[in-house]
Amino acid sequence: MPTFTAPDGTQLAYSVTGTGDPVVCVPGGPTDSVYLGDLGGLSTHRQLIVLDLRGTGRSAIPQDTSSYRCDRQVDDVEALREHLGLPRIDLLGHSAGTNIATQYVARHPERVSKLALIGPSTRAVGIAITGETRHELAQLRKTEPWFPAAFAALGAIAEGTGSDWEAVAPFFWGRWDATAQKHHAASQPSNQEAVALFAAEGAFSPKSTRAALASCKAPVLLLTGEFDLNSPPVSAAEFAEAFPDATLVVQPEAGHYPWLDNAGWFVATTAAFLRR
Repeated sequence: MPTFTAPDGTQLAYSVTGTGDPVVCVPGGPTDSVYLGDLGGLSTHRQLIVLDLRGTGRSAIPQDTSSYRCDRQVDDVEALREHLGLPRIDLLGHSAGTNIATQYVARHPERVSKLALIGPSTRAVGIAITGETRHELAQLRKTEPWFPAAFAALGAIAEGTGSDWEAVAPFFWGRWDATAQKHHAASQPSNQEAVALFAAEGAFSPKSTRAALASCKAPVLLLTGEFDLNSPPVSAAEFAEAFPDATLVVQPEAGHYPWLDNAGWFVATTAAFLRR
């Protein structure tokens, strides 16, 4: 796996799969990037350059662990771009990684040709997702056999009386089948310190980020699943308003990992955007 050196001296790794023009991909979590796979076959259309966030996968643990903070990892993306020798990049982020990607385009708008935010987190732009929004969205799954237990656990989390995130896992996939359960087991964060410090105080500056995004010239895709409790369609729609040229797409019957729920639909939609 190829590596490069971040500005603070940390050795970071990335993987390269597929052919065609490159797309730099930033995973969520922070967790090992292996959970992205080849994004359902997107690698047949584009070369995927997938960063291992610091302290995850094959990237080193930094000496200064405060550098796990989201805004500080923007410099890692810029260092990767420079390492690759690309004057501009197509940039794709998933989940928490969209916070890094969003802050990257806010800080380096001239370096981004296209921006794809998949299952976007809205923290970088200060959009709060309410328990009521998640409650209403969860009701779409009420015919599922796992719904009663998962819904009860979700309610307890919202009320602050419970923390059984494992019980609510089925909500994050369009189908809670063997493939989803295997993917869930493989996508759990291995570096809890990186997770804890990702959103530390100072990680997000919504006001200044929004101001910068208002002049973003790159076309932006925000793609979320119809059932995605992490990135509800209504919240993604509000996020889209922060960009001058944004397209919101809601993938039917998909959760937080839309390339697993319907790979063909996801790849066709994302590849078409990247061809613009």
